[in-house]
Amino acid sequence: MGMTITEKILADHCGEKIVKPGQLINAKVDIALGNDITAPLAIKEVRKLGIKEVFDKDRVVLVPDHFTPNKDIKSAEQVKMLRDFAIEYGLTNYFEVGQMGVEHALLPEKGIVLPGDVVIGADSHTCTYGALGAFSTGSGSTDLAAAMILGEVWLKVPASLKFVFSGKLNKWVSGKDLILYVIGMIGVDGALYKAMEFCGEVIKNMNMSNRMTMCNMAIEAGGKNGIIEPDDITEEYVKHRAKREYKFYKSDADAVYEKIYNVNVSEIEPLVALPHLPENVKPVSQVNNIKIDQVVIGSCTNGRLEDMAEAAAVLKGRKVAKNVRCIIIPATQEIWKESMKRGYFDIFIDAGAAISTPTCGPCLGGHMGILAKGERAIATTNRNFVGRMGDVESEVYLSNPAVAAASAITGKITHPDEL
Repeated sequence: MGMTITEKILADHCGEKIVKPGQLINAKVDIALGNDITAPLAIKEVRKLGIKEVFDKDRVVLVPDHFTPNKDIKSAEQVKMLRDFAIEYGLTNYFEVGQMGVEHALLPEKGIVLPGDVVIGADSHTCTYGALGAFSTGSGSTDLAAAMILGEVWLKVPASLKFVFSGKLNKWVSGKDLILYVIGMIGVDGALYKAMEFCGEVIKNMNMSNRMTMCNMAIEAGGKNGIIEPDDITEEYVKHRAKREYKFYKSDADAVYEKIYNVNVSEIEPLVALPHLPENVKPVSQVNNIKIDQVVIGSCTNGRLEDMAEAAAVLKGRKVAKNVRCIIIPATQEIWKESMKRGYFDIFIDAGAAISTPTCGPCLGGHMGILAKGERAIATTNRNFVGRMGDVESEVYLSNPAVAAASAITGKITHPDEL
């Protein structure tokens, strides 16, 4: 009996020929990742144990991106802890402001995470790297500490769910809409501790940016990981970035899935997830005219160059509505630079938007766009829980960049075709 791509990667990393769902394994880790919120706890544990070296200086990665540039004394102290640790332990991959980016956009861009890897990150959206054909999943800070020391992680092999996408994408529909559709279909716990494997002709024709968006939000359905089989598009993305060897894995034809879902994308229009759960999904045509106060375009979900291009296409020659704050956050320095070079910044600024240095910022209610009581935001981020972006009586609506940009122009949730 065959194995899925997730099972094959895990088997190779634990020294077994075959692994099965439910099996407990000890897997070798290729990358252990922490940020300015989660890594300090791991660092404290490493120091408490008296450990003087990490398992591999090139494979422990620290990215201060959530509250950076530092918003207050506490966040400055958190980042200083990372900086001091990186210097003392000789870490190769520590990224300070000016080189830093939102971690899940930065690591693929730098060629640090590669196809076939096992990646453990103390951040729930570590599942993003499944877009490269890696097994990547979030962990707690103590698990990160163990991975930093041993280069290993103890976990249970997840059962796999297969999502087959067919049909033709409608205008303004992107990877964000497909993953919102899936979450709306199965619910926020519909893939609890499962591997979510995305495939079909639609996925094969999808660029890496949209693939990353889809895998990024696997956790919003409870998934252990999201994953896409690597192909020529993957190879084109990684071949000039890779800093070491990588391996493409593919699911066997007779691999066993717990369930298979077939999705006809021709039936999907741009979607919006209403407060206060990502599963509360409706077509934008059914939720328009909801007044908004803020628009956020960015994050590890939709802060890549293609997202900047989509927002620019909608905002070009138009103005952000009066009394609406439109905040645009390119996810890395490279994306920031290329967006400026392509003229996107002129479009954004002429429209009346603000452009930020890379940061997670408002996504988690950190800084750079906090909501007051009663305010509403539409955002290209990944979560819309109660109080996610500010006051517990504020509201967050999730969408793709085109819908967010169109909404900035009208001051209410709007389909781009309505402009």
